[in-house]
Amino acid sequence: MEKPTENRHELYMRRCFDLARLGAGRVSPNPMVGAVIVHAGRIIGEGRHEVYGTAHAEVNAVNSVAETDRKLLPESTIYVSLEPCCIFGKTPPCTNLILENKIPEVVISCLDATPEVAGNGVQILRDAGVKVTTGILEKEGRDLARFRNTFAGKNRPYILLKFAQSADGFMGKEGEQIWLTNAYSKRKVHKMRAETDAILVGTNTAATDNPQLNSRYWSGRPPLRLVIDRTLRLPQTLNLFDDSQPTLVFTEKDISTEGFERTRFITLDFSENVPRQIAETLAGGNVTSLIVEGGAQTLQSFIDAGLWDEAHIFTVKKRLNDGIAAPKISGEVKNREEIAGDELTVLLNAEAGLASVNS
Repeated sequence: MEKPTENRHELYMRRCFDLARLGAGRVSPNPMVGAVIVHAGRIIGEGRHEVYGTAHAEVNAVNSVAETDRKLLPESTIYVSLEPCCIFGKTPPCTNLILENKIPEVVISCLDATPEVAGNGVQILRDAGVKVTTGILEKEGRDLARFRNTFAGKNRPYILLKFAQSADGFMGKEGEQIWLTNAYSKRKVHKMRAETDAILVGTNTAATDNPQLNSRYWSGRPPLRLVIDRTLRLPQTLNLFDDSQPTLVFTEKDISTEGFERTRFITLDFSENVPRQIAETLAGGNVTSLIVEGGAQTLQSFIDAGLWDEAHIFTVKKRLNDGIAAPKISGEVKNREEIAGDELTVLLNAEAGLASVNS
């Protein structure tokens, strides 16, 4: 017996999500998108946005259809995890592709918050006689598109806070390098880095831990490295200044980048809202997502400014008894999981909200 329409829609939409996730860390500043083309209960084509600047998911799905099945397109349904674009960018509009191939039905999870799209793609298709259904597994679809939709709707990166704390609420001890989480949690963090555009630390963390801020324990591109160094007191012998990957140094000083090829110094007004200035600078550079890794003072500055969307908090069983207190933060619990004894809690900032448009 055939499944109800809603269940069938959800089945194919979940496949769209699976395809879309394969683009993590490769498609920014575009969103991750997956598309599936179905004819009479059979998938005849599927695709995803693979790399920024290349064909969108809908194009790859249509191109994957076998020559013998192309005649079925005017009788098929295309499922897409995000509203098809209707603007010319690096590639032509996907709404044009759907109309040119006479695909009569489109099923969408959520709408695109890009101002030029934002429901216009749906309207163009409907005006041309295409049956369009939206809102299938919308919560999951919005989560998948959260980087792009926040960037497009709020003109800032989607901001993730990440820190580890002891069982009694301390992040470490002043001037000491203390590793709290286990190797499995560390690998998960490197996966986050590989899927995110940029990562930020403060002066004390850079000086104490001498981090590399790359994704060496997970395949994928390393993030843009960011460090706050107000008075330029950090020695240039640190890993952050090795010029091995693009790096931005936020300072109040006006300094030349002579001697560097991939490192830039950005002057900020430290008497004003520094997190906001950083977010605006990154938005201007098409950075759609940012991990703030610390330390406590840097993390708290973003929390106090209300500039965060998710917080990934690793809590370990070890107690430190005293030291640097973890940031004070509260939010809606999105997920909890155990990682070989470490506990990861993901909080959402309910006040920040998720940029979206009405389906």
